[in-house]
Amino acid sequence: MNRILLIDDDTQLGPPLATYFQRFELQLTHATRPSEGLALLRNQSFDAVILDVMLPEMDGFELCRTIRKESDIPIVMLTARGDVMDRVVGLELGADDYLPKPFEPRELVARLQTVLRRQKSNGMAQTSNLSDLPSLHFEGLDIDTARRSVTRAGEALELTGTEFELLLVLAREPGKVFSRDDILNQLRGHEADLYTRAVDIVVSRLRKKLEPLDCIKTLRNAGYALALPRLKT
Repeated sequence: MNRILLIDDDTQLGPPLATYFQRFELQLTHATRPSEGLALLRNQSFDAVILDVMLPEMDGFELCRTIRKESDIPIVMLTARGDVMDRVVGLELGADDYLPKPFEPRELVARLQTVLRRQKSNGMAQTSNLSDLPSLHFEGLDIDTARRSVTRAGEALELTGTEFELLLVLAREPGKVFSRDDILNQLRGHEADLYTRAVDIVVSRLRKKLEPLDCIKTLRNAGYALALPRLKT
């Protein structure tokens, strides 16, 4: 059973949501304060986190940033506001999905199941397909697909799971142009309810982490490509 941590100061939300989640083999733990949620994350094992934006102590964006410094656990953000900029900010900070309040519990479950499937498939790729995923070496950039680590000019980079997957998509076929839809399908799966603007956000985030390398090229009205030749090993 997957364990989900909900961090939301609405004390009335946790119990009915926990009961509903049990139908889908999801075990929900509810923390009402960020400090409580962080303590649980650091001392227990969870498979995904649901964060409310409006929280005491710190808002959900700051909490998301704090979690991302320590973990690549899937994060779904909730907010009472449906502002597009809130979604953009959340994704820029490393959230995997975003759902405005009020929401249907079934939709939240569907989004959780999507990010959990993706996390599981990533883990399977690490353990069962290592022979098919050799390390990739470029001028100034090395990608260890087995350890899911990236170094730029010898310096280790901290990438979220989504950022790593995006880089891997581009690096497997350097020079090939991938459209936003191509990237979304490979990162999230065909069933994911995402908009193509999310790809631009993740690309922008990844570019900043790869600086001073200027290796992700944008082809207007076409998509993105990795503009680095692969080194022979």
